[in-house]
Order: sequence, then structure tokens, then C-alpha cells
Amino acid sequence: MSDIMKSFSLEGKSALVTGGAHSIGFAIACAYAQAGARIFFNSSNQESMERGLAEYRKLGIDATGYVCDVTDEDQVKNMVAEIEKEVGTIDILVNNAGIIKRIPMCEMEVGDFKKVIDVDLTAPFIVAKAVIPSMIKKGHGKIINVCSMMSELGRETVSAYAAAKGGLKMLTRNIASEFGEYNIQCNGIGPGYIATSQTAPLREKQPDGSRHPFDQFIISKTPAARWGNVEDLQGPAIFLASDASDFVNGHILYVDGGILSYIGKQP
Repeated sequence: MSDIMKSFSLEGKSALVTGGAHSIGFAIACAYAQAGARIFFNSSNQESMERGLAEYRKLGIDATGYVCDVTDEDQVKNMVAEIEKEVGTIDILVNNAGIIKRIPMCEMEVGDFKKVIDVDLTAPFIVAKAVIPSMIKKGHGKIINVCSMMSELGRETVSAYAAAKGGLKMLTRNIASEFGEYNIQCNGIGPGYIATSQTAPLREKQPDGSRHPFDQFIISKTPAARWGNVEDLQGPAIFLASDASDFVNGHILYVDGGILSYIGKQP
């Protein structure tokens, strides 16, 4: 392997991917495993964690799962302590766990708003805070926050989500600012509209064979003229976790098919 290709290897590294039992988190963790990393992940409940473990095993990946509420600092500290007891230092943290509540702002309860902020913004702060001290001692670490196009744009019904992801963008930059001198890089990945089980209803064909209206909208706004796949996030995630990105810090890498660059076609 050439030196440049070795810089993309994650051989011997340990990675914690929050919410890594399915969807985007699972895809990123699988990519890391293929690149040589040892995988740790959490789920919020036992059933989800066990399903995730079964999916990793199907692919021959020896992942370790934890039931942990990432909004609970004590639970996070305990999980990180267990991982560090086993591997020393968590080399790579991916703050992927998140929720969205699509509710018009004036109809949204304050409790629902706070819940989204807690999971999507406060939890990444809690988990990063737990892993950074050991990264400082080791003299190297990678933190990747899963941001969103909503880190840059607003849209109806996602006030809490956009506020959280905008905050996560700035938390990313602040971690880079505060800990860059310790050779810790903190960057974000901003997925565009990704084809997952959660978005499947928005892509279903209509009874007359036409596209779902939201599907039409996304295709028309995306230069790539398609939805992204979870696999589209794997290469960027490996880059940001690898030595190849050692001088990239505080950056949000949008993987969106060009949607943020595009004003759209004239009607």
C-alpha cells in the first residue's frame, strides 16, 4: 500500500458511533470496520442494540454494543469508561444519534422542542466532553458530528431540528478551536436527503405512477437529480476519521448532491 493510501487506513483505531445500530450510523460504522477500525456503538434500548449487533454479525463485523441514553451524562461516562478500559482511548467519535419532530413551530410544545435540542445538540456535547480528555493524553483524536443541511437552511416544521443542527455546526467549530492544539480534529458531515427507511414514505410512487410530491421537490432541487444513499456518506466519513484529514478542522462537509449550491431550475 502506498503511503498516501495508508493515510486513509483506520487499522488499529477504535471508533464509537452513537446511534450506530441502523441507518446512517450503521453505514458509517461498517465503513470504519472495513477500513480496519474496531467498532463500538450505542442504542437507547436493548432491543435496538441487539438488532444492531445481529446486523453487524451478518457482515462479519465484531462490534460491541451498549444500551446508553446519550443525553444522560452519567450513562455516557460509564459507557466511555468501559470502552477505554478495553481499548485505552477512543480514537474516533461519531456523534450520529439524533431525532426530528416535524411539527409547525406555533403548534410545537416547548417540551418537544427541548427534547430535540437535548438529543441532537446537548448529547454530542456530553459525549465529546467524555472522550476528549483521553484524546488529549494520547495527543490525537477525531470527532465527527453528523450535522445536516438544516445546519444552513430553514424549512417549515423543523424549527427545533434546524436550531439543534445549526448549534451542532457551531459546537463543531468551537471544539476545533479549543482542542486543535492537542491534535484533535472535529469536523461535521452534513447529509443531504438520504434514502433510508425513515424517508421511504416520501419516495413511494403515487397510484397514478407519478413521484410523491416531496420526492419531485427534492429531485428538482438536487443537481445530482437523485436522493443520496447511506453509502455516499462512507467515503467522506472515512476521510474525516483518518490521518488524511489531520489538517482539516472545524469544517462541515456537506454530502448533498450539490443541493446547497443550487438555486433550482426556472419554472
